[in-house]
Amino acid sequence: MYKKITFLVLITIFVSCKKTDSDDPDQNEKDIIKTARWLQGQWENKSEDGTLTETWKKVNDSTYNGHSFFLKGKDTIHYETIVLQQIEEQLSYNANVRGQNDDKPVAFLLTETKENQLVFENPTHDYPQKISYTQVSKDSLVAEISGIQSGKPSSEKYVMLRTK
Repeated sequence: MYKKITFLVLITIFVSCKKTDSDDPDQNEKDIIKTARWLQGQWENKSEDGTLTETWKKVNDSTYNGHSFFLKGKDTIHYETIVLQQIEEQLSYNANVRGQNDDKPVAFLLTETKENQLVFENPTHDYPQKISYTQVSKDSLVAEISGIQSGKPSSEKYVMLRTK
């Protein structure tokens, strides 16, 4: 009997000392948005046309904020803010492009996810209808926008390197 009580006390102590999920902030992160962790940081694509920079930061367990801008010389040609947010079991990519859509965000819903790829779609948007991010390595990714533009299939790819 003494051995059983000692064993139960030891088990109770062991279990009570176990680290809980709430001790680790990454454990509390929503399941679907975890697949986008590798997006965090600053990414850049330099070309003859200019420099595209995209930055992603984790806000909380269900939201990442991003912003993207394209510079040609010292001129900002394009600027957008992005909110990647998980609500219940749906991950949404909400893009707000200055000067477009009455300055209101456009939602693209996650339609496909793999360990190294996120695909968001909004078939009712004028262009693009599809936005994807593919992690090539720890420090590189390919961002692609695609869809129908002026009645024809169109696609633009941006190979981006991590700068931070």
